[in-house]
Amino acid sequence: MESMNQTLTAIDGIKVGHATDATARTGCTVILCPAGATAGVDVRGAAPGTRETDALRPGRLVQKVHAVLLTGGSAFGLDAAGGVVQYLEEQNVGFPAGPVRVPIVPAAVIFDLGVGDAKVRPDREMGYQASLNATDEPVAMGTIGAGTGATVGKAPGVTSSSGGVGSACKHLDSGLIVAAIVVVNALGNVVHPGTGEILAGGKENGDFVDITERLLDANLVPGTNTTIGVVATNATLSVTEVNRVAEMAHDGMARAIRPSHTLFDGDTLFSVATGAHTKGSVNTVGILAAEVVAAAIVNAVRTR
Repeated sequence: MESMNQTLTAIDGIKVGHATDATARTGCTVILCPAGATAGVDVRGAAPGTRETDALRPGRLVQKVHAVLLTGGSAFGLDAAGGVVQYLEEQNVGFPAGPVRVPIVPAAVIFDLGVGDAKVRPDREMGYQASLNATDEPVAMGTIGAGTGATVGKAPGVTSSSGGVGSACKHLDSGLIVAAIVVVNALGNVVHPGTGEILAGGKENGDFVDITERLLDANLVPGTNTTIGVVATNATLSVTEVNRVAEMAHDGMARAIRPSHTLFDGDTLFSVATGAHTKGSVNTVGILAAEVVAAAIVNAVRTR
């Protein structure tokens, strides 16, 4: 089944908003699900920057999130989550806690301080603006939002290519939808998942180089990379199942980024399920999740 919208916002109840500082080359991207969505997370990179990921584990009190923030600015950029929380509180959205509702907003960051202005990072105001900008229109892709300062293909002596934000979606005839949004700021090259052709990455003398080979004996700067994203589905899944989907979705990252999940990447994928569709096994959703993550990564570097 085809749809005019082949991005994350094809799923009812999900909106995406970007806030971009093109001069400083940074920004943030928010995924709003104000009705609440069952959520999980899987962190495969060894240098993550995250917020509220522990709350998404099975057995925790909170079962649903109200937004996920993807942001530039490294650890500094986590401040932008406060703006998303403020926006949702103003909408009376959140986990009931006595006299207030507390919005649950996990977040993950990329390191983009090496481009643009390292002293300008996403903050509370930018997170709030991204929330105001959120829409259910097809997701804008490329060097926008959290992908503004993203780059791919990094090793000594090579020139990196631009990364960015990408999204992709799969529709089944049953009505099941699985989609992803990914911010690609990888140490490795982005490759075609089927052929291995390098689509974006490190170059030397104008030609792409094999980053994997270059890294075998390279001395790298820790923590300057990371690919982060959100996989979403309209299926009804438990917290345990949605965490499994996040794990399976990382297969898509490994197919499209070589190498991935290194000591110098903070690769993190969130998974959310809105529960609007009763059909869809965790296996089906997880398999499709890997496919849409790989496609979203490709779209991120192909959209300019």
